[in-house]
Amino acid sequence: MRRNIAIILSGGIGSRFGLDIPKQFAKLAGKSIIEHSIEAFEKHDLIDEICIVIHSDWKYFIEESVIKNRYKKVKKIIVGGNERYESSVSAILAYQDNSVNLIFHDAVRPFVSRKIIDSTIKALEVYNSVDVAIPATDTIIEVQDGIITNIPKRTFMMQGQTPQAFKIETIKKAYELALKDPNLQTTDDCGIVKKYLPNEKIGVVLGELENIKITYQQDLNVADKIFQLKTINNNQRFSDKYYKNNLQERVIVIFGGSYGIGASIAKIATQYGAKVEVFSRSTTNTDVSSCGDVETALELVYQKYGKINYVVNTAAILEKQSLELMEYDKILDSININYLGTINVTKFALKYLSKTSGGLLNFTSSSYTRGRAGYSLYSSSKAAIVNLTQALSEEFAMSNNVRINCINPQRTLTPMRVKNFGKENEKTLLKAEDVAFVSINTLLSDFNGQIVDITLLHNQ
Repeated sequence: MRRNIAIILSGGIGSRFGLDIPKQFAKLAGKSIIEHSIEAFEKHDLIDEICIVIHSDWKYFIEESVIKNRYKKVKKIIVGGNERYESSVSAILAYQDNSVNLIFHDAVRPFVSRKIIDSTIKALEVYNSVDVAIPATDTIIEVQDGIITNIPKRTFMMQGQTPQAFKIETIKKAYELALKDPNLQTTDDCGIVKKYLPNEKIGVVLGELENIKITYQQDLNVADKIFQLKTINNNQRFSDKYYKNNLQERVIVIFGGSYGIGASIAKIATQYGAKVEVFSRSTTNTDVSSCGDVETALELVYQKYGKINYVVNTAAILEKQSLELMEYDKILDSININYLGTINVTKFALKYLSKTSGGLLNFTSSSYTRGRAGYSLYSSSKAAIVNLTQALSEEFAMSNNVRINCINPQRTLTPMRVKNFGKENEKTLLKAEDVAFVSINTLLSDFNGQIVDITLLHNQ
């Protein structure tokens, strides 16, 4: 049976990106772009090995990244050439004596999904060459000297993505012919096969819109949004065995957990054997805006159990009033509890979580995406938490191996909501228990720097 080798092409220097580092090393949701791409293949059970093709100046970065992330499947890190096809040739030569499948993927396509990889590998059972593409949504025109020369029918047009996969014998033969051509010009590996092995059928599997290629800095904004919009299905409940195995004897500290979502997280986690300690103003007189209160609470838990695996901060207040009419002590309460409280919890939890490679969970609100009249302080503080989470995910990943994420629930039936909005149709609101399960799933995942949206649509 052929082994599947993922070739991560990362030889470019990113001249169009506008930074002093190649684009594949820019940060996205707490990790470099290339790390996201590597992990897509590292976690896939049909991928046997990974080879990274890199520019010689940046080989050290990848070597350090492989050690830091403990990638088990990365077996080769080789130097590519100045052109994309030269990097492909380097990979082919590295495996030329093996009967394998080579699956070439752009390092700057971090959203390649398990489904795409599955489909690509399966298609190799039928074809010797496989491309990934999506239907073209815009009209494609052929232009020469500023004049349209042809408008192909859009129904036949598709936009190519990666991965592109080949049985090594096919791609090796195509490049042997191509390298003899003094006028060699190509943009990708399927183009080489199509030109130099014209009778070879190239199968096409359907890609995904999210499988974007990050080329310019503005693409990072789009990529950030894709990460923010990734949602764990509200109905996703794993087996009792899964939760027991992953929560039993884990120590969880919850700030603001006397009611609502925090209380639901505490109830579920305790049910599956976790050691849960809850701190709030109403039950333990703990104020997250006081660094002393937060520090004392965490130290008490650590002294009691000798470890802290997870910290969750659901503490927040909502003052629904215009800034002009709001009393100044209410302004300070909103800022201190909603934002400074998050900073305090994060700062003092870090030293405990770094000992267990633990996880920290913040909470934002759907109001963070757009400030609205009457919610100026609440919306802006929740937006600040999103930015704080994303920034800290990079800091933590580099130095502490602590994961930090943020839950963004749609309107949820909690006492705080009832206090501000009165009685509402419960069918239009999320249940606190549903949000709690997504929160626990996120804690137990390997997510870092993610804003996990929870919407009512997925709950129905």
